[in-house]
Amino acid sequence: MQVYAVHEVTTYLRELFETDPHIGDIWVEGEVSNVSRPASGHVYFTLKDGAAQLRAAFFARRGQSSSSTQALIEHGHAVRAHGRISLYEQRGDLQFYVDFVQPQGVGALQMEFERLKARLQEQGLFDESRKRPLPRFPRTIGVITSPSGAVFHDICHVLTRRWPLAEVVLAPTPVQGADAPSGIVGALAMLNARGDIDVIIAGRGGGSIEELWAFNEEPVARAIFASQAPVISAVGHETDTTIADFVADRRAPTPSAAAEIAAPDRLDVSAHLAVAAGGMTVALRQQVAGEHERVRNAVSRAERRVPDINRERQRVDDAARSAVHAAERLHRAAVTGVGGCVWRLRALDPFATLERGYAIVQRGGAVVSSIAQARAGDALDVRVRDGAFGVRVGDGAPPQRKKLRRRVPEAQAPLFSMPEERA
Repeated sequence: MQVYAVHEVTTYLRELFETDPHIGDIWVEGEVSNVSRPASGHVYFTLKDGAAQLRAAFFARRGQSSSSTQALIEHGHAVRAHGRISLYEQRGDLQFYVDFVQPQGVGALQMEFERLKARLQEQGLFDESRKRPLPRFPRTIGVITSPSGAVFHDICHVLTRRWPLAEVVLAPTPVQGADAPSGIVGALAMLNARGDIDVIIAGRGGGSIEELWAFNEEPVARAIFASQAPVISAVGHETDTTIADFVADRRAPTPSAAAEIAAPDRLDVSAHLAVAAGGMTVALRQQVAGEHERVRNAVSRAERRVPDINRERQRVDDAARSAVHAAERLHRAAVTGVGGCVWRLRALDPFATLERGYAIVQRGGAVVSSIAQARAGDALDVRVRDGAFGVRVGDGAPPQRKKLRRRVPEAQAPLFSMPEERA
């Protein structure tokens, strides 16, 4: 016989409950009673009907949905609650762990919509801070919709009229029925894989909540949240709201309005460019005029600070004339001095003495200046004015010294004429 401990039994039962798909994701309808609100903020209550009751617990979380859910859990309220059933092992109690509450009378799809909306909002998928701005001038626009509907035609018509520079890429997919959620997720993945999509429009025409339900599926919401390119949701008409509208970076009331949001109007852009060009032209002209004025002022200041060049020119001319006169005086003085030196040199020139009738007597190339240098029989050379001839000393009486009388030389013509002094 096998004997089990209590905790083994309760653990087995808990695991059995949590692996059962029927009670792991379930809606339960009943009346609220025995409400308890401890300081932790959690809510413990009982759901009952005429035949049975079920212990329930709602654990407080941050967010508006938690507050609105707690407000519905009041004694006597008839509600529909969503959650999972498990076993609370410490007390051995079967317990319903609630995560969302709606009043009775709300349709099943609307309850599921509100539950998923509250859960995704708490997870931050709707936060405005994570929504990305749309490109101002898109070059490539992706469209996720049915290829057979009028939505793609309407989007292309608006884009052709407003911004024909953009390329439109269709990612065809069913937008209604069982295959629609996976098709939309695949279309988003395909467009993001291209790498050149600037913005994505995901949409379809109007319809009932059942027809639009593909855009309320959690996989579609998470695919939009994970998209690299910003997404514009354009599902149904203006009064229709889906989970995709809350997750998308922008919501458009209609597909045509989404095309207007995705791209600018070329006429508006042209007008803005014309205004900007005019403003730039005016600003440039003003800047050029201001620069011209600053240049003129700078030139004027420079001209006022320049010294009187004419006065300096006159001073240079006067200095040049003085230098010329000084040079001329020096030249005349030099010529006079050179002339005097020439006269003195001519007076000392022995050849000039020959011109006056004197002779130079040499013996062996040496000048004979004394009678003691000559003996009888010596051969001498005599140089006169116009040549030279040889003589020999005779054997007669020896030469005698005689007192010579100095003669004043005749005036000689100057070697060169003195230049006339300029007036």
